[in-house]
Amino acid sequence: MRIIIIGCGRMGAGLAQTLGRRGHAVTVVDRDSAAFEQLGTNFKGHTVVGVGFDREVLVHAGIERADGLAAVTASDETNVVAARLARLVFRVPRAVARLYDPRKAEIYRRLGVQTISTTAWGIHRIAELLGYSEFDSLASLGSGAVDLVEVAVPQLLVGRTVDEMTIPGEVHVVAISRAGATFLPTLGTRFQAGDLVHLSVLATSIERLRALCV
Repeated sequence: MRIIIIGCGRMGAGLAQTLGRRGHAVTVVDRDSAAFEQLGTNFKGHTVVGVGFDREVLVHAGIERADGLAAVTASDETNVVAARLARLVFRVPRAVARLYDPRKAEIYRRLGVQTISTTAWGIHRIAELLGYSEFDSLASLGSGAVDLVEVAVPQLLVGRTVDEMTIPGEVHVVAISRAGATFLPTLGTRFQAGDLVHLSVLATSIERLRALCV
């Protein structure tokens, strides 16, 4: 895939290196040419000096052929403008804007901009770690609004069905790992001792999930 990254700070440089190692063609845009030093000597992608929401700069970076764009500068406004340009003007299939202010995330989502709020994710994750949750968090979605977690099936639920561990709109069993294999269950699938259950759960419904497991 051809990916454009706007901003070459710690996140932008790290993202560029990671995507490059995965075989993607990466172009990094930053207004400060010195920022590209963070990419290191092993970076095989391209760099473009300029403002990340300038049309000519984006065209020079290859946005007309890009499969994705990530705007991760220190400015929420710059990130959102770049992401909206990518989606609405250049029809880039995927565009993501990093936000510092989580209060803006919902507003921009309504405008069709996919956002990642590192602040909201960090708050949620730290609270989770301090709470000594028995659930292993695999990922957070929507700036921490939804978690993907896994938990060993509680003894209470052995022999019970997936439907009994489901709360519509709040807790859903996504997959079950059993005897070295992982599969997608139906609502009628029965849990067995030793199952590892993978769930999607609203962050606000963790306590309801905990109640199901005791």
